[in-house]
Amino acid sequence: MMQNPQSWKLSKQVIAQVYKNENAVGEAVKDGGIPREELFITTKCNSKSHGYDSTLKGVDESLEKFGFEYIDLFLIHDAFSGTERRLATYKALLDAQAAGKIRSVGVSNYAVKHLDEIKNAGLPMPAVNQIELHPFCQQLPIVDYCRAHSIVVQAYCPIIRGRMDHSVIQAVANKYGRDPAQILIRWSLQRGFVPLPKSATPSRIRSNANVYGFELGPEDMKQLNSLDLGKEGAISWNPVDAP
Repeated sequence: MMQNPQSWKLSKQVIAQVYKNENAVGEAVKDGGIPREELFITTKCNSKSHGYDSTLKGVDESLEKFGFEYIDLFLIHDAFSGTERRLATYKALLDAQAAGKIRSVGVSNYAVKHLDEIKNAGLPMPAVNQIELHPFCQQLPIVDYCRAHSIVVQAYCPIIRGRMDHSVIQAVANKYGRDPAQILIRWSLQRGFVPLPKSATPSRIRSNANVYGFELGPEDMKQLNSLDLGKEGAISWNPVDAP
């Protein structure tokens, strides 16, 4: 059964056409022994490959590299290609979804103006918008728009690429006897986001998943919420201002 995006709680995904790791992921799934239907696989197409025909071709190429019959979620990686190519790409993904090649269609690094393009074109809204989100970069207008249109918000860089030495984060971590990364992931979950923590260290991966045995209190959430610096708080490329 296809997972409902609204039910996602904690996820980790660093797969995309531009990362050139779809083959490796497909091999890992094949060798891992976990049934394909128990996994949720996401990939992305970036602006260099945007366009209707090129996107359809890219979907088929991704399926071939993965060795899968379908992809659970396919994202538009960024919005740099301009309105016409963005919409053509989105329509291609919808057609690939109708053909059963994709289960869910989403976007990444989309601001309100980019989401409005989809709405104004009379197309169904994306299932997901994946953006940089953490206490220092909360992107409130985008989050509010997504919530108003039932778009799941995925948070990349939720643990700020390890830059967790701020006194508020450290104090909250000490209060709960938890790692700072666990505090940031809990913050993201309690804000209703789907955090995508990244780590190559097995112990940290396990720690990042161990975030369901506690809950941050209102005052702690308020302190973390107060750290927002707007766009100045971004640590990634965060290209939401793409024309």
